[in-house]
Amino acid sequence: MRTEQSNNLDIAPFIDHSLLGTATPAMVEQWCEQADRYGFAAVCVNPCYVRQVTALVHQKRPQICTVIGFPTGATTTASKLYEAQEAMENGAQELDVVINIGWLKAGKIDDVHQEIAEICESTGLMVKAILEMSLLTQPEQIIAAQICMEAGARMLKTGTGWCGAATVADVRLLKELTKDQIGIKAAGGIRTHDQAVELILAGATRLGTSWGVELLKQRETDSSAAVDSVSDR
Repeated sequence: MRTEQSNNLDIAPFIDHSLLGTATPAMVEQWCEQADRYGFAAVCVNPCYVRQVTALVHQKRPQICTVIGFPTGATTTASKLYEAQEAMENGAQELDVVINIGWLKAGKIDDVHQEIAEICESTGLMVKAILEMSLLTQPEQIIAAQICMEAGARMLKTGTGWCGAATVADVRLLKELTKDQIGIKAAGGIRTHDQAVELILAGATRLGTSWGVELLKQRETDSSAAVDSVSDR
C-alpha cells in the first residue's frame, strides 16, 4: 500500500546502479551518465569496466563499485585478493565480495573470515560482503553475518541477485544482527518503487538494481496519477 512516507522518500541516494550482465562499453557510459544525473549512490560494474567508470565519474557523486568472486564466491582467496587489488588500482572505491558459500556450509568458518579480512585489510576499501541469503539456513545466515562483521566488512549484502530476490525478512534479520553498526545492501529482483521503499524502511541502506531509472519513473507516474485523481474529485 502506498503511504505518504513512501511517496516522500527519495530512493535515488540508496541505489547502486548495477550493470553486471553482458554489458558493452556504450551501456557502461549510459549507466554512468544516469547515475550522475539522478544522484545514485554508486555505479556497480564488472571488474573489466572499472577503469572506464573511473574516467567517466571522476569527481562526481557516484561511487565506483565492482564485484569480486562474482557470482559464486568459489574462486581461490589468492584470485579474489588479486581481483580486489587490481580493482582498487583501477579506481574502485567499493567492493561487493561474494563469500565462499561452500566453505560456510562445510563449517570452514575461519577460512571465510580470513578471506574477507584479507580483502578488507589489503585494500582499505568499503567491502560489502555478499551472503547469498537465499542459499543459507537462518543459523547459517546469522553465522555469515557475524563472521563478515568481525572480518571488517562495512556492509552486508543480501545476495548477488542470481539466486533469488531480496526480501524484507532478509533485511530485517540483517538489521537486527548489525544493530546499525554497518550498512545493509538489498539486491536482486528490485523492480518496483514500492518494493524499494519497503526494503529501505526495513533497514536497507543501499539497493542493488539495474532498474533504478525505471523505479524513479514509476514514482513520477504514480504521483502524477494521484494528483490527477485529486483534481477530478
